[in-house]
Amino acid sequence: MSDPIHILSLGAGVQSSTLALMAAKGLVTPMPQCAIFADTQAEPPSVYRWLDWLEKQLPFPVHRVTAGSLTERITTTRVNRKTGKRYYSNMIPAFTLNPDGTTGIVGRSCTSNFKIVPIMKKSRQLGAIKRGQKTVGVVQWIGISLDEVSRMKDSRDPWAESRWPLIEMRMNRHDCFRWMEANGYPAPPRSACSYCPFHSDAEWRRLKAQEPEEFAKAVEVEKLLQAAHASITTPGKRVGTAYLHNSLLPLDQVDFSTEEEHGQINMFQNECEGMCGV
Repeated sequence: MSDPIHILSLGAGVQSSTLALMAAKGLVTPMPQCAIFADTQAEPPSVYRWLDWLEKQLPFPVHRVTAGSLTERITTTRVNRKTGKRYYSNMIPAFTLNPDGTTGIVGRSCTSNFKIVPIMKKSRQLGAIKRGQKTVGVVQWIGISLDEVSRMKDSRDPWAESRWPLIEMRMNRHDCFRWMEANGYPAPPRSACSYCPFHSDAEWRRLKAQEPEEFAKAVEVEKLLQAAHASITTPGKRVGTAYLHNSLLPLDQVDFSTEEEHGQINMFQNECEGMCGV
């Protein structure tokens, strides 16, 4: 039986980019056969520009895969053929203000359906995994750093084994920035969808100042998301109004001057699959 192949799950953010470049220099072994980037089609242009640059630095290929447009999926409802009721097939973790005044957060499936599923589908293909295979055929490198150790999750597939090289090297996010600088590389952007509710105020502030067109798109997505929520209203029952910021204010009315007042620091720590924002 052949050895399992090593595949880097590349989010094109700080940690996974650092890991990719360290592997390219032979500092993490064995060198992965390839990397996979799952494209939600909702990242800001800065991430795609960075990925274009990063691919040219690597001695191994980067496969770009996608499950389609996340934006389209979260702003469009579908109709159940049996009941005639509208429902969501995919959700982002938007904050909600309910009709009775209570607040909540929408259950999310964006990471699973738009990151995990396409990556694992491609990994299965590259690893030539057979139906029902129980032996490990793929070692999946994940760019979680030491400060995010709570996000470590073992693979749900018996044929895949997760590995976290940055944690093995005791490197945190700041260490990644320092390594990039010491080796003459530019600082990577944060990898996340433009309208991700898990943005810190600092990231919203950066997006608004440095990529205003993307911030404007996020404002529009919030409105479309609210319209989609309203469309699934049934007699005698209403779903909450969705917001992208936990202040429960429209995004273009939020004061992003101080992170602490809104409590949105390190919300990626709550990201269940450990695959976003790296």
